[in-house]
Amino acid sequence: MANVVVNRVIDFLKKYPPFSFLSDELLAQVAKEVDLVYFEEGEFLFQKGEPAKSFFFVVREGAIKLTDHVSGKEETVEICDEGDVFGVLALLGKRPYILNARADEPSLVIAVPVATFEKILNENNRVSLYFASGFASGQLVVRSGLSQTQKVRALFGRSDSENGLMLFSGQTAIQYSHPVIYCPIGESTAEAVARMNRHKVGSIIVVDENKHPKGIITDKDLRNRLIGQNLPYDTPVASIMSQPVVTASKDLEFSKIYLNMVKHRLHHLVFTEDGSADSPLVGIISDHDILLSQGNSPAVLIKALQESRDIHEMAKYRNQAEGMLRYYLENELAIDFIAGIVTEINDTLIRQAIAMAIARHEADFPEVRHIAFCFLALGSEGRGEQLLRTDLDNAIVYEDVPEGLKEKAQNFMHLIARDVMDILFACDFHSCPAEMMANNPRWCQPLSQWKKYFSRWIREPDPQSLMMATIFFDFRAVSGKQGLADELTQHVYEEINQGKVFLNFFAKNALLNPPPLGFFRNFMVEKSGKHAEKFDIKLRAMMPLADAARVLILSHQVVGINNTFKRYEKLAELEPAQAALFKDAGKAYEIFMRIRALEGLSTNSSGRFINPDSLGKLQRQLLKNAFFPIEEIQKILKVRFQLDYFGS
Repeated sequence: MANVVVNRVIDFLKKYPPFSFLSDELLAQVAKEVDLVYFEEGEFLFQKGEPAKSFFFVVREGAIKLTDHVSGKEETVEICDEGDVFGVLALLGKRPYILNARADEPSLVIAVPVATFEKILNENNRVSLYFASGFASGQLVVRSGLSQTQKVRALFGRSDSENGLMLFSGQTAIQYSHPVIYCPIGESTAEAVARMNRHKVGSIIVVDENKHPKGIITDKDLRNRLIGQNLPYDTPVASIMSQPVVTASKDLEFSKIYLNMVKHRLHHLVFTEDGSADSPLVGIISDHDILLSQGNSPAVLIKALQESRDIHEMAKYRNQAEGMLRYYLENELAIDFIAGIVTEINDTLIRQAIAMAIARHEADFPEVRHIAFCFLALGSEGRGEQLLRTDLDNAIVYEDVPEGLKEKAQNFMHLIARDVMDILFACDFHSCPAEMMANNPRWCQPLSQWKKYFSRWIREPDPQSLMMATIFFDFRAVSGKQGLADELTQHVYEEINQGKVFLNFFAKNALLNPPPLGFFRNFMVEKSGKHAEKFDIKLRAMMPLADAARVLILSHQVVGINNTFKRYEKLAELEPAQAALFKDAGKAYEIFMRIRALEGLSTNSSGRFINPDSLGKLQRQLLKNAFFPIEEIQKILKVRFQLDYFGS
């Protein structure tokens, strides 16, 4: 009979973390040493302030409510159901319980002795990390560092045999060429070419007397600046070198270096001791080196997109990017790296579409063919967060022209916008249901009209204006004249400075989506409609953090940071007293982005609505941990913008 009970305990525990991480042998030992304890509805397992018992608990059947006394009232913190672990925090810290635990219904609980617990911790580092990162129920993780939580997910989410992309594993050992071939700045081109031939390299770094890099000469420079200009071979290298060189620290992560090269179309990146050009040269890496190591890399896709003018071909390349996205997500690459790569691929596609549209229509509009304009990405794409091909939000701002050219300029811009959107639709991007796209004439306007829009939204912050500001104030220049976008940004801050009450309204609007505190025993799911019984991760988790970051960054008048998790990084820098919370908020947002993208890829949807039954215990706890910063951030908004006293 004893063996039957032990086997049933083993079969139960192995389904749930952290017991699912144990070897069969260790799990069998644990099962022999636990006790099964029954509690009637309303019966306390322990109360706040009591010394920790010599065991922690796992819910076998029923539900246990964890509560706290706040302002004389008992408030529910969490409800633990089947497989949830609780009562660990007091055991770890050898201190009294900080919450009450009471049976919410007749419940059967497994009690795991402290001696067994310590054996588990000593023999399995996954279990140690699981508890240290606050995955056990009732272990409040506010401001505890969600980076630990991500570390756990990375550790548990990948098999030991999976190496992933070695160069993107977070390692700092960069495979750059060393020693690097260089020549002094006073040398002749003939001498430099002789060095290149001797070492069989296609480039050479030009350095000063301190070995600081001052320029680079490549085969292309020799063709275009020496041979093409009929200059003699004794021409000084300083006359034909490309300068300044782009430098990076030898200790920088490869993923950041790679993203920098992709984004800025760099063929070579030079490494110095401290990362600046006023530091000794230590190495060099070329895009060729990267392509050889990565095979079908983002750089290959981007280059293919840049060279293609065939819509079907472009769609094929964008589909390839989806497979790459899945691989990156499943191998736990950093979200900022993934988002940067996907954004650059999307931006390249848009730039190609614009070039194709201009080439198609410019001959019909000779008077306005050179009009300056800027294509703006809005919403999640404006923030550089659109991992999936979800709804498009974008616009075009173009320079004001004389009265006689207004109609022609408008017609030309509308045709450009129409063709660009048609190409994006052909590449499987979705149309915005609210038609907040450049092919809607309302959102393809001269700068003066955009300033009027923005002024009205700021000066008259009614619900419609606030909704528009939420979408349009995350604009980012994708292609065209950056100065037009910069002028719009300056206009926004000038208007906000004149009517500071706008930020109060904007902050109040950011509180429309409260944190998902109903996530106790089950998700706070939608009650009706086609998404009934599904969790809306965009509305319930992502929007509250994105909206709060936007308000706070506007209040600091920070320019040029649109991305939500990078906004929180900047806020942590600007407000050291809140740095831990802001960093946690940024990490939480990255977790939500990853979960949503994986859901979207697995269900061929936007990933917005998640079926709770599809999530395992670890994923559910991961989400719960990531929810905590939302409420804390919203408290900051309430206090800072005096929203309890601010009229509706």
